Amino acid sequence: MFTNDFFPTPIEVINTMCSGLDLIGKTVLEPSAGSGNIIDYLRGEGAKVIACEKHPDLALIAQKKADRFLKHDFLQVTGEEVSHIDFIIMNPPFFYGDKHIRHAWDIAPGGCEIIALCNSNTLDNRYSYERTNLFSLIEKNGNSVRLGNVFSQSERETDVSISMIHLFKPRTGDNEFDGYFDLEDDPEKEGNGIMAYDVLRDCVNRYVGAVKMFDEVVGASQRMNVLIKPINESGNITFGVNQRRDGRDYTVTRDEFKNELQKSAWKAVFAEMNMSKYITKSVMENINKFVEQQVKVPFTLKNIYKMGQMIVGTHAGRMDKVLVDAFDKICSFSHENSEAGTGWKTNSSYKVNQKFILPNIMTTGYSGQMSVNHYGYDRQGDMDDIVKALCHMTGKDYDEMETLNEKVKVRTLPSLNEFISFTFLRDAKGNRVTDTNGYSDKYRYLEFGKWYQWNEFFEIRGYKKGTLHVKFSSESVWMEFNRKVAKIKGWALPRKTDTKTKGTERTSKQGLEIY
Repeated sequence: MFTNDFFPTPIEVINTMCSGLDLIGKTVLEPSAGSGNIIDYLRGEGAKVIACEKHPDLALIAQKKADRFLKHDFLQVTGEEVSHIDFIIMNPPFFYGDKHIRHAWDIAPGGCEIIALCNSNTLDNRYSYERTNLFSLIEKNGNSVRLGNVFSQSERETDVSISMIHLFKPRTGDNEFDGYFDLEDDPEKEGNGIMAYDVLRDCVNRYVGAVKMFDEVVGASQRMNVLIKPINESGNITFGVNQRRDGRDYTVTRDEFKNELQKSAWKAVFAEMNMSKYITKSVMENINKFVEQQVKVPFTLKNIYKMGQMIVGTHAGRMDKVLVDAFDKICSFSHENSEAGTGWKTNSSYKVNQKFILPNIMTTGYSGQMSVNHYGYDRQGDMDDIVKALCHMTGKDYDEMETLNEKVKVRTLPSLNEFISFTFLRDAKGNRVTDTNGYSDKYRYLEFGKWYQWNEFFEIRGYKKGTLHVKFSSESVWMEFNRKVAKIKGWALPRKTDTKTKGTERTSKQGLEIY
């Protein structure tokens, strides 16, 4: 209505842009205010908003909605004018997005976060100096996420594919580490139940301490190089902070050191956490992407807690996805796994049988023992993920569960009589008998064709042809699994499950080996 570049930001997109941001009492610059959708949202979240808008008519709207109207042309704003802001949240003109985002970075004070929309084309076609610099800026100081055609159903429609850029401008000087320790100093506080507070604080302390020490190390190295120069004509001895790449030593700048250490520090936090409860194979790609994005987020206690809350807070949703994925995979492996047989894909009331078959997961080991196929690890991971999801569903502790690989590798112990007979076996002259194979011969592996109890949820039976037969040990867990998936998918299943369905017959205890 006003300009070809006027595309009001939909509320759903603003929610995505501001997700996880603490805006209460913060000062935010909105440099392309338009009709004020973002201003309305920010003020509703308790932020103070400073605005710019070039179009005269739209500027009148922005002047009424914002706490303060700064000036019409954002590209004329200087760093001194916005030295007190906490965020820049913007939907700049699509054609000039790279220039506006670069200017936002240039004038933003240290510690400021920039969240900006842009035409995805801007990131795909780096043919200009500005776009090349923008891409480099994102690589070093943030991340970008493709949102897709999010304006296709908006107030003013466009099919342009949109990306969201999130940048973190580091602080400098005496204020460099302001906000790194802004949580209550309580040693008893737990980090979201997955990491102790004192461990978190120690990680941040080490990071901050190392960065602060960098200048001291570089200064001492420079003085040492000056000191030894007259007696070091060959130049074979040098002091400094170096990184070896491609067989050569490169001098590391403070920013490079800080960036690389921050990446390592984030990874150390993830390594310290018991992530096996929260990360599954089926969502590992998304988690890895998240971790890579986190390494560019300032390594503060607050951000670590925020990250932990995100992972734990979305755990239930991920486990629901694992249950549904498991359900679909089990059915797809064989038509015998589902009550609906070959029609499982179109039958909205089908259920997984109590016994199901996984192909290409078992193999014969070097000694003829039953082993997990190296090329079947994906299916092994599927089963371990199912166990995680069932633990979440039933409230069991996954830490106490064996993986499928651990189960198959375990060898049974000999009886006490077998142990005594072997240990004290003597020949006719009374000499003790020794066997070069030793005690290991008194162990035995799991055998093909026999049922074994794997954990609280499943019994398993492997075959040399590679298949693994799996059976729900508990009828109630099996029924709850089907009902849970049906609920997620929006299906209506009967209250009682027919336990006489093919594959649900219980094996007698005589045929089941439990240990």
